[in-house]
Amino acid sequence: MALTINTNISSIIAQRSLNSATTNLNTSLERMSTGYKINHAKDNAAGYSIASMWETQLGSLDVAADNAATGSDLLTTAEQSYGLLSDHLQRIRDLTEQAANGTYASASLKAIQSEIEARLDEITRVALNSEFNGIKLMAYQSDGVPAGVGITLSGINLQVGLYAEENSVINLDVSLFTSATISGLFSKIAKAGTPSDSTTPATLDEMIEQASNGKYGNLEAAVTADETDNLLNRVFAAACSSLVYDADTGEYSLASDSDTHFGAKEMLGFLDAAIDDISSRVTRIGAAQNRVESAITALDVQSQNLTSSLSTLRDTDVAEESSNYIQSQILQQASATLLATANQTPSIALNLV
Repeated sequence: MALTINTNISSIIAQRSLNSATTNLNTSLERMSTGYKINHAKDNAAGYSIASMWETQLGSLDVAADNAATGSDLLTTAEQSYGLLSDHLQRIRDLTEQAANGTYASASLKAIQSEIEARLDEITRVALNSEFNGIKLMAYQSDGVPAGVGITLSGINLQVGLYAEENSVINLDVSLFTSATISGLFSKIAKAGTPSDSTTPATLDEMIEQASNGKYGNLEAAVTADETDNLLNRVFAAACSSLVYDADTGEYSLASDSDTHFGAKEMLGFLDAAIDDISSRVTRIGAAQNRVESAITALDVQSQNLTSSLSTLRDTDVAEESSNYIQSQILQQASATLLATANQTPSIALNLV
């Protein structure tokens, strides 16, 4: 190699090595200080894109898990509310069973009627006020007209997956939220005297007419839904107590004095059907809760595995990077020393003069 003054190839080589060592040193320093081996797209273009996608999915998985947990809370609220209704109906059935015994005078039956009516009123109150985050849980009318906020013909969909597909949704059927007021519970009960598995439902008016021996008055005369429910509760409570309520006069009479006897004994079937209806709803709520809890578990597993994959792709191996840092540091120091020596190489030409 020729000895030149204007061009110092040794210095250029040492400079390149020094720059490379400094760049590697800075990269190792950045990776150890941030904990990530992919800090910029240039570090690993494909890896950067994949890591960004996985981060998005992890965030969505957390939201999906929260959605599922909220859905579980909604179902728990509905289940506990149905538990209250079931307790009231069971007590009403006990009182009806008592009134059917035939050993009570009108005064005693009126006392039974008072408690039954109070419990029927409470059932309606609980049903109308049971809600979760503004969603009425027992107010969907059986005719398909939503009476509560947040419930449609398709029920309630819980978004427990990442995508807009059927497998990412758990549907809570609208039947879980059907009206649980007295009119809602008894409007489709089979007619008295028909087999329990009868597919011929009684209309609400037919049921009331049987319960009151045709003396209930005209429900259409009631101006508001509250008036309708109040009238229905009085008629029903009277029938469960072996009494007949006359809506026109507001008077009570013994059902046994009526030409078409329909008293407490006959009302037991209606009450059993209502209790079975609530039990069926609670059973389906329990099944839905199992699905939701399974979804939460699946989301946790998916999130854990995705986090592990993201860590493998993006996190810094500190042991490996610290070795790279020491190596780059030594190379930087060596390159700096050699660069100083290389810069002095052209001065050898002075010895030739």
